Amino acid sequence: MRKIAAMFPAAAASAILAAGALVLTAGTGHAATTTALGNNWYGSAPYYYTLDSSAPDLGQVMAATGQKAYELAFILAPNGGGCTPTWDGTDPVSSDTQVAAVINEVRADGGDVSVSAGGYGGTKLGQECGTPAATAAAYQQVITKYGLHAIDFDLEEPEIESAGSINNELGAAQILQQNNPGLYVSVTIPSTTTGANYFGQLLLANAKSLGFTPNNYSIMPFDGGFSGAASQITALQDFNAQLVSTFGWSSATAYAHEGVSQMNGRTDSAEYFYQADFQSVLNFAESSGMTRYTFWDVNRDRECNPPNNNGDLSGECSSVTQNAYDFTKYTAEFAGATPPTSPPTTPPSSPTSSPSSTGGGGGSGTCVAAWNSSSAYSQGAEVSYNGDNWTANQWNDDEVPGGSSGAWTSDGPC
Repeated sequence: MRKIAAMFPAAAASAILAAGALVLTAGTGHAATTTALGNNWYGSAPYYYTLDSSAPDLGQVMAATGQKAYELAFILAPNGGGCTPTWDGTDPVSSDTQVAAVINEVRADGGDVSVSAGGYGGTKLGQECGTPAATAAAYQQVITKYGLHAIDFDLEEPEIESAGSINNELGAAQILQQNNPGLYVSVTIPSTTTGANYFGQLLLANAKSLGFTPNNYSIMPFDGGFSGAASQITALQDFNAQLVSTFGWSSATAYAHEGVSQMNGRTDSAEYFYQADFQSVLNFAESSGMTRYTFWDVNRDRECNPPNNNGDLSGECSSVTQNAYDFTKYTAEFAGATPPTSPPTTPPSSPTSSPSSTGGGGGSGTCVAAWNSSSAYSQGAEVSYNGDNWTANQWNDDEVPGGSSGAWTSDGPC
């Protein structure tokens, strides 16, 4: 997944978790026992961009959908560099309380979380930590801090093109799997319309050389020339053949280690996936025996105002007509739950997203469209903020121009 497009980065692993784990309750220092859910729930967990200031309340989402597990994004290296885990490059895990509070709420309501490491933007731990062991030690801090039972490695650009970085990530995942019995480990990679891309296939070969088998390999069939569910299903069938070829599995065994991570509504590249597309892919996933079905992300699982968002992308709503949390209900169905048929009693108000600028302006002179905290911006988008024009150097959502994330480059005063 990526931050919005594949919109995300990816995950961490767990301390000793077979039956349960002790985790400190945020702000209290008291220990709370957490019990693992079944793998059907971790395989269905939709992504949730945790530090989004407009993120929906997960307690409300749980009540409205029946979904029990969520994939919290993303664990990264610090923006300034170093082999220590942070949320989104800015919030050190060691001192975090805001994400811990979200986790405590989900667990108090009978659910659990997985954590995703990596994603489309930012610097990954595999790029900063020098060895698989050092990378694993950094992720182990996340597992121990939150008493995790599941972790996702979202391995995307540019990290996926670095053989050394990918070896660190896969080696770390293998170490965590060995040191944390029962830990659910998923690996999420980009997709073409014919399955894993060139670098994804090299990643699979690396995993084979290590003798590493996660619970699940998932592709993200969007942002690559896709058109509706039929093209996604074709990519999943082709990916199955790649798994068979790489690992020598039967097709059925490969499907039992295969998953899909979708994007709801409008994607970064202006593809559209509607509720009917999610239903078709769900039918295929269930009939073929796939073990993961998820999407990016819960934050966008609500209607814009206007519903089509004027054809623009947003990190806060889907840009298609929908009821609140329509897409999350499909993941709950995949886990075996029967979602409520009625909308939430008090559905969240639909955020209004201003159109993002994707060209013109720049440099000095006339200010281009103002930056909007409710909009998502693709690489190359231009905005004005605090008297300067800015250009996005990566996909980003809710990242202030001039902030510590480094997502924007100043083009000078306007």
